[in-house]
Amino acid sequence: MLRPRPDMHLLDMAGGTGDIAFRFLEACTGFTSPSCVTVCDRNDKMLYEGKRKAINQGILKGLSWVCGDAADIPFEDNTFDAYTISFGLRNVTEIDKALQEAHRVLKPGGQFFCLEFSKVTSKPLEKLYDFYSFQVIPKMGALVANDKEAYQYLVESIARFPDQQTLADKIKDAGFGQVSWRNMSQGVVAIHSALKV
Repeated sequence: MLRPRPDMHLLDMAGGTGDIAFRFLEACTGFTSPSCVTVCDRNDKMLYEGKRKAINQGILKGLSWVCGDAADIPFEDNTFDAYTISFGLRNVTEIDKALQEAHRVLKPGGQFFCLEFSKVTSKPLEKLYDFYSFQVIPKMGALVANDKEAYQYLVESIARFPDQQTLADKIKDAGFGQVSWRNMSQGVVAIHSALKV
């Protein structure tokens, strides 16, 4: 969906693991003028893990790692061609401020993408998904990771996160145009996209 092109500069917010950055750079292979990614995350430990993975995979060019908050991005206005946030917006306290910041740091015409858990669109699946989320996931977290609370937080944060239309409205309110979303797995996950106009 990003449609990488030469000289494209991507900001991957809350991207400390580097997964999106690595895939983007892989898609840019062969460009005569290289594209680059700035990975920004508020968690130093996540950034450390991302850097370690990059080194282990031999990805040594086109990446920079910055510690920063989505609601107070440490970059100038109109800096990036694209902005991604994957499974991170749900953990931001000030979602509206984070969306305004995304708009601020994008260049005019810049692309915005948010991949996040969303609201299931099928009633039968919704009941099954809710049961699985609230009854199974926390118990699995306790059993496998010895951390029921972290998995309980996960499912509660998903349940509290705005539905597809509400998030689209927030993105529009932040100043974006051409806002749309694509449901995946019947709305378990959605990708919202928009342009800075």
